[in-house]
Amino acid sequence: MESTLKRTWAEIDLDALAHNYRALRKQMGPDARFLGVVKADAYGHGSVEAARTLEELGAEYLAISNVDEARELRSAGIHLPILQLGLTPVDQIQVILDNRITQAVWCEAAAQAFSDAAVQAGGKMKTHIKLDTGMSRLGFQCDEAHFDASLEALVRVCALPGLDIEGVFTHFAVSDEAESSCRDYTLLQHDRFMNMIARLKARGITFPICHCANSGATAGYPQFAHDMFRPGIIMYGIGHQAGQLGLRPLMTLKTVVGSVKEFTEGTTISYGRTFRTDRTSRVGVLPIGYADGLHRMLSNKWRVWTPYGMAPLVGRVCMDMCMIDLTGLPEVKEGDAVEVYGPHNSVNDAAVLAETISYELTCAVSKRVPRIYYKNGKEIGRELLLRG
Repeated sequence: MESTLKRTWAEIDLDALAHNYRALRKQMGPDARFLGVVKADAYGHGSVEAARTLEELGAEYLAISNVDEARELRSAGIHLPILQLGLTPVDQIQVILDNRITQAVWCEAAAQAFSDAAVQAGGKMKTHIKLDTGMSRLGFQCDEAHFDASLEALVRVCALPGLDIEGVFTHFAVSDEAESSCRDYTLLQHDRFMNMIARLKARGITFPICHCANSGATAGYPQFAHDMFRPGIIMYGIGHQAGQLGLRPLMTLKTVVGSVKEFTEGTTISYGRTFRTDRTSRVGVLPIGYADGLHRMLSNKWRVWTPYGMAPLVGRVCMDMCMIDLTGLPEVKEGDAVEVYGPHNSVNDAAVLAETISYELTCAVSKRVPRIYYKNGKEIGRELLLRG
């Protein structure tokens, strides 16, 4: 669906993605493959355009979280290998095979079921084995209490006829945190990962691709590049580590000043009457609210950027609108565009105020917000996810 509505929109800078890609390649060295994580609609940035750009730049792999996301990429003409990181029911085996999806396998029962289904379908499922080294989520457990049992299970899994086992990987829990205890835990996880790989090698089992470097490890542990690294949120120039590597944010979320009114001292604004003017105030209404992805937790905390200065949010964020104080910004008028997040108004700062992480905020930018894509400084496409 296309829209001509100038209400609220997200500008996506694909030149910034290219800049970040090259910087991350340099960070991790020339020998490691680049896996770009484009799950959750590329963290709200648009998975198809992000994947297409990464493919053009020379990335070797992509990652998503479910088979529908993979089907979307294939239908858009994306040819790169796609690793499905999450849980997938075995009844999706034909979708996996038809769309050339590499499926993560996280336990022996799932591996056996996928192998049986693949054999019955007349094919082999390309697989990366997930090791749980301390995330305590999916994967064969590699802690000391479960290591030996997992080793034997993995030996059996690697002999299954319906699996084409290409890789092995793990995921770090605190690689993006700098405290010494977090560094110690990340090193422990890596040691467990390498120990399991070494023990399997001693049993005659090797893997063409070993990978463990998520965004945090890409920034803080480049020695963990191995055969492939898989930047997620950092690739989009978001998070506290992105700035340390000189990465640029892709998304600028914008809206317009829809109405401006003057209120007397003592007037309450919005639901719950949580804000009261302490002077004669000039207040603007913006057509963006929590249904667009502007978290209600930012009520009375955040601000928007205007060319004349910052304008604070006043009162509670509504579903479709919010209010800003323009008393000190007489130049701002109805119809002016303002920046909600972007290069002048970091989403990282908004995340701190909302007591969350920055990628929750970009993922929350809803499907009714058009994405406008820019390359070489020019608009190359628009996308609105609402049904036409």
